[in-house]
This record gives sequence, C-alpha cells and structure tokens, in this order.
Amino acid sequence: MKDRFIETIRQKLGDAITAPFPAMVRRDAEPGLLRGKAQAVIGMRRAGKTYFLLQCLADRHARGIERERLIYFNFEDERLGSLQAEELGTIIEEYYRQYPRFRQQVQVTWCFDEIQLVPGWERFVRRVLDTENVELFLSGSSARMLSREVATSMRGRAMETVITPFSFREFLRARDAVTGAADRLLSGAERSALRAHFDSYVETGGFPEAGAFTFVRDRVVLLQGYVDTVLFRDVAERHQVSNLPALRAFVRQLLRNPATLLSVSKLYADFRSRGITVSKESLLGYLDHLEDAFLIFTISLADRSERRRQVNPRKLYLSDHGLAQAFSPVTELDRDRLIENIVACELARISRELAYVKTTSGFEVDFLATDFEGRRRLVQVAADIASPATCEREIRALTEAGREFPDAAQVLVSETDAPLGMAIPKAVEIVPVWRFLL
Repeated sequence: MKDRFIETIRQKLGDAITAPFPAMVRRDAEPGLLRGKAQAVIGMRRAGKTYFLLQCLADRHARGIERERLIYFNFEDERLGSLQAEELGTIIEEYYRQYPRFRQQVQVTWCFDEIQLVPGWERFVRRVLDTENVELFLSGSSARMLSREVATSMRGRAMETVITPFSFREFLRARDAVTGAADRLLSGAERSALRAHFDSYVETGGFPEAGAFTFVRDRVVLLQGYVDTVLFRDVAERHQVSNLPALRAFVRQLLRNPATLLSVSKLYADFRSRGITVSKESLLGYLDHLEDAFLIFTISLADRSERRRQVNPRKLYLSDHGLAQAFSPVTELDRDRLIENIVACELARISRELAYVKTTSGFEVDFLATDFEGRRRLVQVAADIASPATCEREIRALTEAGREFPDAAQVLVSETDAPLGMAIPKAVEIVPVWRFLL
C-alpha cells in the first residue's frame, strides 16, 4: 500500500481515539447487537445516523470502556479516494500495531461510516467479524447503505437499526424541555409548555437540521432539497428511472397527501388525464423505491386474508410530517392528517405490526398496533373532538372495531378534550396527543 494511504489511516485512527464526543441529542433507538453480526444503521438521509453511531460509542465510554477501544472511521475522505477492498485490512493492522494488547483479548467497537465508497467492502467486514474480537456498526449516505439492502448484502450477518427523524420525545430533548411528563401529574404551566412545544413540532417537523431555521422559507428549501436528493440519487440513479417528470409528479402527489388511502390505479388515471405518460407498473415500482429509501411508508388493512389485504388500498404516511409542510400550500394543510401522520410514525417506531381497520359496517379506525410482546391497541386519531357529534363518531368507530378485535385496548388520541358531560365507554381511553407521544 502506498505510504500516503498508511499515513492517512494512522492520522484518522489517532483522531478517532482522541477527539471528544460532540454534544448530541440522545436518540431512543437501541442497537440489537448479537455476537458475530454487524449493526446496519439505516434510515432516510439527514435523520441523524452519524450522530447515532457516536452516541453508541459515547455510551460504551460512559460504561468504562477505554476510549482507545472505540473507533469511528469515516471513509468520506478524498485522501482515501482510490482505496481498494484488499487494502481495508490495513486499517485493522495499523490499529493493532499501536494496541497489540487489545487483539483477541478485549472487544473493540468499530463504526464504519460511508464504507460503501470502497467497492467490495462486504467481504472485508465479514472477514473481520469472523477473525477479530469486535463489534461493528455500518452506515452511510448512499442509496444502498440507507436501505435494507445493506443487511441483505451481508448475507445474514447484519441486523438493522432504523434511525428516523426526531420523535416528539427527542424533539423535546433537543430543546432541553421536560420529557418524562407522561409518568406524573402536571401543573397547568407544564401542560401549556408541552402544548406549545407540540405546536412547534407540528410546524417544523422532526429533521434535526430543520429545527434550527427561524424562517419558514429556509426550512422549506432545506426539506425540498432532502427530497430532491432522495428522488435523484436514491431512486432515479439507483433504479435507472428515466421518466423524471412522472417520478417528480408522483412524489409531489404523495407528499401532499399524508394519512390518506392510496390508490395507484386512481393516480394512474389522473396522470393520464393530465397528459403525464407513465405505466401503472412504473408507479408501483416508484412506490416500492420510495419506501426503500424511507421517504414514505404504507400500512395495509388488518385482515387475516392475504387476498383482501392486497386488493384493499394501503394508507400512506410520510417519514416526517415536515415534508408535507414543505410541499403543500399552507391553506391546504390539514392538521388532522398531520397529527395522524405523527402518531403513525410513533407507532411504527414501537410496533411489530401496524395496520388500519375497516369494520363490517364501514367505520374506519386509523391503527391496529401490535407491540413486540404481542399486545394490541386500536388507536383512533382526531385533532378536535370538542364537538359531540365528532366525539360520538370516533368513539363509535373504536367501539365497533373493539368488538371485532376484543383483545385490543381502545385509545382515542386528540388535541382537545371530550365535551363536558359526554358518556365515554369504559373501554375507551381518551389521551392528549402530546401525552400519547411521550
């Protein structure tokens, strides 16, 4: 290997073990490391994957692991531009040349960021897992490293941790606000403060950088830039999509309509009427690509019949509600749908399965969420239930769904309280949205 490569690697390793950890907003995600498996940290661009890697290292340091055993190595360095897969082993050798007492004796944690820039990196990672006493984290910003394909490319040798834009808990943490409020009674001032923070969360969204912008215009430009990067690099380039006008129109249509039933057939007919040439099969392909890039996600009808799940439309949600704010005229924004999208993202983080319910009499309940212990909740979201008619309608939908899913708890999530004097069924719990998110 050229001397300049070795000197660069030595310098980067030296920086890695001496650089202080930056100030970080603690993320709630937890890696599920198993012996012999790498941890693939994936998720949409700009959601905070690099800071999560550093958080994992900082946690280990706080538990007493020597700083020298915690290595963050970023391959996005022009000095490593022509590095080849067969040369990656030099990084490990140079490290153990400096710390020979660690080799095989104690576990060393490596975070390889942007390793996809080195073709053939997978073979190197598999070899290190097989021959060294290490735990490995992998992440990157390319389309392949963002998606679940990275775990597949490791042939069963990697587990996933998905990093999303900030949840409401993490948003509060970023603002040094109270986050443990769900566990105790609150004063009027604390409730008002949490409601104000929730209003801010609805307005700005959860992308870490977006909260730093005071002016709406700057935030809109930032988020639109994120989407353009996903559209061109993670979809068009990766999947050789040449019909960019149709792809852009499709993405814009999705981002303007969160928390709605999605019918690709209707979108196809609409595009034809507008003179946008694209096949229905292409639109279905675009949808899969956008889900793989974590820009959107969809949920199916709750039904034991696979056929009925397939023929019924899916419900569409965005990875962050701030994207809807960036692509919709302010006058067209529907707060009900924004809040439903927020709840959907929270449930997706903590659920094993997520679906929506349509009762036999035609009522719809937004979510049937199953957690990792198998417990189920029916969750209905309505921004405003102050009207007796609205409150009664939402409770009736929950009650009917409860008869079809008798083991599921029934929760109505809202920004407002139920009307005074209204009889609430014993099985239905009404929870303020900010408290539900905590």
